[in-house]
Amino acid sequence: MSKIVQKDEKSGKVLREIATPVDFVKEKKTLPKMLNDMREAMFSQSDGVALAAPQIGLSKRIFILHPMVYREENKYKGPRELTFINPKIIKISKDKKLMEEGCLSVRPLYGKVRRSSRVTIEAYDENGKKFKIGGTGLLAQAFQHETDHLEGVLFVDKAKELYELGQ
Repeated sequence: MSKIVQKDEKSGKVLREIATPVDFVKEKKTLPKMLNDMREAMFSQSDGVALAAPQIGLSKRIFILHPMVYREENKYKGPRELTFINPKIIKISKDKKLMEEGCLSVRPLYGKVRRSSRVTIEAYDENGKKFKIGGTGLLAQAFQHETDHLEGVLFVDKAKELYELGQ
């Protein structure tokens, strides 16, 4: 079971690195284990809606989304999480909203982050097939939050009104 890296831990340095792209040819044998480790880590957390590879110590351009995030918008009816490999935000709305946000790697902090309300992202799935998906609300927020992780940016870098849960 992969442990979720916390920002203040020694291993947390990976959260501040720009993640490296996945090479489907070179990483064909290791990719399934990486994705499985990510799934296990995300699903082990009752409040986890998404997870980026750096959050389990892998400096790779991968994130996964919990089914509840995209089912909420009726975007995808698949049986499990969506996988985004080498994702790129290709369209982002100018209108932004202040949204409540937390992170599995920055516990127990929460805050408000100004995020674009509509986002389109392009990525590859676990089989190397390119796809494009757009979203609003929580889906758009997750796209931006997880893409930030791949750039070494944490939500606390952008958040206002930070507080600890339970405070």
